[in-house]
Amino acid sequence: MRHVNRPILGILGGMGPLATADFYRRLVERTPAGSDQAHLPVLMWADPAVPDRTAALLGEGPSPVPALVEGARWLQRAGASCIAVPCNTAHAYAEQLSRATGVEVLDMIRAALEAAARRTPGLERVGILATRGTRLTGLYERAGARLGLDVVQVPGSVQDEYVDAAIRAVKGGVDPAGPTHWIATATESLKERGAQAVVAACTEIPLISGQAARVLPLVDSTDALAEAAVARLWRPVPGPARGS
Repeated sequence: MRHVNRPILGILGGMGPLATADFYRRLVERTPAGSDQAHLPVLMWADPAVPDRTAALLGEGPSPVPALVEGARWLQRAGASCIAVPCNTAHAYAEQLSRATGVEVLDMIRAALEAAARRTPGLERVGILATRGTRLTGLYERAGARLGLDVVQVPGSVQDEYVDAAIRAVKGGVDPAGPTHWIATATESLKERGAQAVVAACTEIPLISGQAARVLPLVDSTDALAEAAVARLWRPVPGPARGS
């Protein structure tokens, strides 16, 4: 790959494909580059056949770890300096992934909560819209405790009827009008529980979060990961010498 002296971001994606494409678009948008050449070099491994992360965490399907490690090793061999995984639930396996490969995995969960704290002055309680798998792992609760934030989830009935249904709809390419309303309804329930802001903690949710952002300040975990990648790797590229 050309420009090997520059750090390269590896994207371990495909979970789902649309969320991965959305992450790369946001990465480009948030890079303060003045030309094509100033953007980050990127390698992408997007395998939609990675077993369902939530099903695995619930004991209802095979582990995604072998597929994740395969992708991470490919990125590592190709020259990736660190890896971004635009899937919140897959972060349940981030430590295993790092141990198996030795590659740095950017922490999407911490990045999202830090973004929420920066953008909401005085934030104490933050609501989370996530998959059942992410909820089960307590990823946001543990990261929130380290940052001094109280994390609140939607009631189980709201999770089933609105959040899970909305995520399935996006993955299935359903008309977004219904899912957009469902996520707004779920956000209302978080507001009733005292949340002062909400994290779209599944990379499908930002695609349907327009109405929800009018209920509470909303932090997009995809945005937060893109910002973390830029902060970690991007440096200004010197312009060409005059007369060249």
